[in-house]
Order: sequence, then structure tokens, then C-alpha cells
Amino acid sequence: MPDNTPIAAPAHPPDHVETHFGSSALVRDVVIGMADGLTVPFALAAGISGAVNSSHLVVVAGLAEIAAGSIAMGLGGFMAAQGDAEHYASERLREEHEIVERTQDEEDEIYEIFEHYGVRREESHSVLEALKRKPQAWVDFMMRFELGLEEPQRNRATRSAVTIALSYIVGGLIPLSPYMLKSPGTALPISVAITLTALVVFGAVKGRLTGGGAVRSAIQTAVIGGLAAGAAYLLAKLLSMG
Repeated sequence: MPDNTPIAAPAHPPDHVETHFGSSALVRDVVIGMADGLTVPFALAAGISGAVNSSHLVVVAGLAEIAAGSIAMGLGGFMAAQGDAEHYASERLREEHEIVERTQDEEDEIYEIFEHYGVRREESHSVLEALKRKPQAWVDFMMRFELGLEEPQRNRATRSAVTIALSYIVGGLIPLSPYMLKSPGTALPISVAITLTALVVFGAVKGRLTGGGAVRSAIQTAVIGGLAAGAAYLLAKLLSMG
């Protein structure tokens, strides 16, 4: 007896969704600002609290350091991002001249790039011809695959400066906050505890965003930040004893 059971249609495969993280520059700026903000003000506050018994002095010195540090770090981020933009613009202008003045050399470079990926010259010839019809696309291709340069985002320098400065301020207020409420002797162990906790949480979030692993990144950040803060604290203590 024939089986008349209808054959079920194959299930539609789920849509492929890319989950790549595309804000590495923002994460880098936050890491730079937050890491220094958590360690430097902590070491300063801890060193001062070991020399004087005045929470007011610790807080005033800490706030002054946070203000100066955030400005310095933000300015450094601005200059670095601006330098990247100027370098990209200079290299792009050079490539624009070369595809006109040294066309054959640039064509050979295209073939070499594709050969690096295992594509033979006869296979990449059609791509080269397509790029030659669109000079700006040709330049874009050379910037990305020959020089490894990505075009910086507009206002990248300003955003970098603001992000680093704000991250430094947030990070700096965490270890300083206990001194606003407690005496130096009581505030120091609290500051140590919340600073290490903040480093762990910060590292875990960073690892999750960048795909490096939350646990691994949390441990790494806590160890590195703790060592940096501990070294700065010991130095401050030695200097205050002198």
C-alpha cells in the first residue's frame, strides 16, 4: 500500500546575522581613560592619606589631579586622533597622484595584493579593469589593502578627546569617593575594595564587547591595574616618609 504521507518541506534556514563589534575606537578610548582614571587618583589619594590625616586635603588633591589628568589625557587623545587623520589624508593624496603618474606600478601592486590571497593575475585582471574605471574606488582599495589604513570618522579627534576625558573623570571619582565620606584611615581599605571591584567589572565588560572573554579580561585588567596602583602607592608612601 503506497504511503501518501506528504513530504514536509525542508525547514527554512535561519537568517545569518553578523555580530561583529564595530566600535573598537570607542572602546579603546574608554579603556585608556578609565584605566588611568582608576589607578592614578587612587595611588595619589592613598599616598596622601598615608602622610596626613585629612580627608579634605585628600579630596582636594584628588579632584585637582582628576581635573588636570582628564585635560591632559583628553588633549593627548585629540592630538593622536588628529595625527591619524592627517596621516590618512597625506597618504591618500599620494595614492591619488600615483595612480595617475605611476599607473603601471600601481597595477602591478594590485596583482601582487591578489596574488597574496592566491588569486592569479588572469583572474584578478577583470577586477583591476573595474577599479580603473572608478579612480576613487581604486584609491580606496589601495588605502585599505596596500597600506592597511581606514578612513578616520568625521570629528574623530574631538570625540576621542571627550570620551577619554570623561572616562578618566568617572574612573577617578570611584577610588576618591570614600574619602568624601570617611576619614583617611577608614577610607583607604574601602577605596582599595571598590577600585579592584571596578577594575574587574570594567575588564569583564571590555572583554565581552571586544570578544576577548569576560573572565580573562576581568582578571587581566584587575591584575594589571592592581599592580600599577600598588606600585604608585608604594612610591608615594616612600616619598612621603622622606
